[in-house]
Amino acid sequence: MSKIKEGLLYTNSHEWVKVEDDFAFIGITDYAQDSLGEIVFVELPEVDMTVEQDEELGAIESVKAASDILSPLTGTVLEVNDDLEDSPELLNEDPYENWILKLELEDKNELDELLKPGEYEDICE
Repeated sequence: MSKIKEGLLYTNSHEWVKVEDDFAFIGITDYAQDSLGEIVFVELPEVDMTVEQDEELGAIESVKAASDILSPLTGTVLEVNDDLEDSPELLNEDPYENWILKLELEDKNELDELLKPGEYEDICE
């Protein structure tokens, strides 16, 4: 059973969102990293890029598959986790500590569309 953290919001496409004021940290879930297997490459978005909800942000490649990273929210990319360029396996080691990007939120109402931990758990079963 995959680990699901309380206090985060989730998407159907297995991204997690941690909200702090007008910002959101975004990463992939334990379920996602487990399904992908050994992660060998992470394509990060550009800083200052504006993204729409559900738009492709980047990609993750593993020895088994490649998967798009979809933006759970609309906003502007403020920061990316550069550590993932040299050490993509950090997402396998602890997907909740190793965020992919920090987004400045454009519309906080979009948060209502994301899944709570219990709802996300139902999807993973």
